[in-house]
Amino acid sequence: MSLVGDILPLAVGVLISPLPIVAVILMLLSKRAKRNSLSFVFGWVIGLAVPGSAALLIGGTQNLSPGTEASLEASVIRLVLGLLLLFAAYRRWTRRPKPGQQPTMPHWLQFVDSFTPLRAFGLALLLSAVNPKNLALTLAAALAIAQSTLGGVRSAVALAVFVVIGSISVAAPVVLYLVLGERAARTLGGWKEWLKENNATIMAILLLVFGVILIAEGVNGII
Repeated sequence: MSLVGDILPLAVGVLISPLPIVAVILMLLSKRAKRNSLSFVFGWVIGLAVPGSAALLIGGTQNLSPGTEASLEASVIRLVLGLLLLFAAYRRWTRRPKPGQQPTMPHWLQFVDSFTPLRAFGLALLLSAVNPKNLALTLAAALAIAQSTLGGVRSAVALAVFVVIGSISVAAPVVLYLVLGERAARTLGGWKEWLKENNATIMAILLLVFGVILIAEGVNGII
């Protein structure tokens, strides 16, 4: 149960990713709705699974028991990841739109509706595997799994569960579209506008919370 308590909040942190959700909604409102959105979800899953698997394999070759040198290194990694998230939270908070201002969105969002499935896949990889928040949380989850007493197969299952939970938010709009078809457009449009307006605040708070958690875990492991 302690492992579930460790990785579940991290998976939820990945799940709460406003911009990727906006991106997949824009794809669902475009001409290549089904192909692009499915490619995006697949790329998102791969972007979480690959770095997570690599970290899990590397961690599996080390003795991460408390008090060992490898365990100390894992704690230092958590501390560094936490500090990076705090810095990212500070940047997000200071750059949030002032009351009455329109939120500034990334320039690439304007071209999402013209993407090909390959570009949708590549964008998902960038937003999941390269995004600092998601990468930090994925690595932290892989470290937690590697430090558990699970065997190889159960560790892989635990990572798979993390990836599935972390992918729910980008998969949910696609499932809604596949079930309701064109009738989902109004609901998806409402989600998109709300996420665009609150993206900076959501991300700042999220980065702050998980930054503090990782720093606390890192300090606890060091001392």
